[in-house]
Amino acid sequence: MKNKIAFPASNEVNEYISSWLDWLTSIKDYSLHTCDAYTRDLAIFFTFFQDYLGNPAELSDLQNIDAAAFRAFLSHRSANRITKSSIAREMSALRSFFHYLNRKKIITNTVLSIISSPRQEKILPKALNADDAQDIIRTVAENKVDWIGARDSAIITLLYGSGLRISEAISLNIGDITANDFIVIKGKGNKERIVPLLPISRRQIKEYLSLCPYNQTTGAPLFVGARGERLLPRIVQRRLAKLREELNLPDSLTPHALRHTFATQLLSAGVNLRAIQELLGHSSLSTTQRYTEVEIEHLKKEYAKANLLK
Repeated sequence: MKNKIAFPASNEVNEYISSWLDWLTSIKDYSLHTCDAYTRDLAIFFTFFQDYLGNPAELSDLQNIDAAAFRAFLSHRSANRITKSSIAREMSALRSFFHYLNRKKIITNTVLSIISSPRQEKILPKALNADDAQDIIRTVAENKVDWIGARDSAIITLLYGSGLRISEAISLNIGDITANDFIVIKGKGNKERIVPLLPISRRQIKEYLSLCPYNQTTGAPLFVGARGERLLPRIVQRRLAKLREELNLPDSLTPHALRHTFATQLLSAGVNLRAIQELLGHSSLSTTQRYTEVEIEHLKKEYAKANLLK
């Protein structure tokens, strides 16, 4: 975290907060980004709780906190026009902290189990249509004036052709592609999965590596920046932003949009949801089921265009 965040609570409670954060990173393997967000979320709650109690929180206050206090917190955040998604994440941080305290037998308070987070509005994944996706792949392939151009073509083709998250693609190392053209991916929560590599992606990566001037020993980063360091996500994001301008595509064209496009096109082709779930690395099938709604929305638009009853 860039700045140490203060928690209006007793020294004892602050020590337990520190041990909870250590537990998140060392045992639960949460990313630093998530831990930073959870830290800020918990600080927001403790600031509210101090006003609610009239004093900084003691451990006994956490033991005795009731449903009314949590509901007051939810009302307070809603009254301040905080988005439902932000409130939901704050409640997730609170649940994690109280789960830790209960798990370690520091307190016994499970009242959060009866508190519901605000229902979030459904946001459908924004996928590109097939023609736009093909235009992107063709344009980057035609603009390979040097090894960096070849790299951009390879990684963008890979994102679309295998449905990888940008973090997964840039985390790949030399040796992560098997001899029979599968990729070993370490996704969220360090979960490993195997994803097939399309022939076009194999060719693009091979061409890029033949031009790349940097270290290509097993274990070295597969995709590197201009100075040979592991490629940063913002480099790919910038390249796609330029493509948006060149091809007059919507702002929804992001690295993640290529993953959504991969999923929706598989669904259109008749691939079953379980297989798509495995390819995307979703832990829950309900996450993958969002793509059925995207497909239905697409069908509605096509039906409206047809205007059968003129």
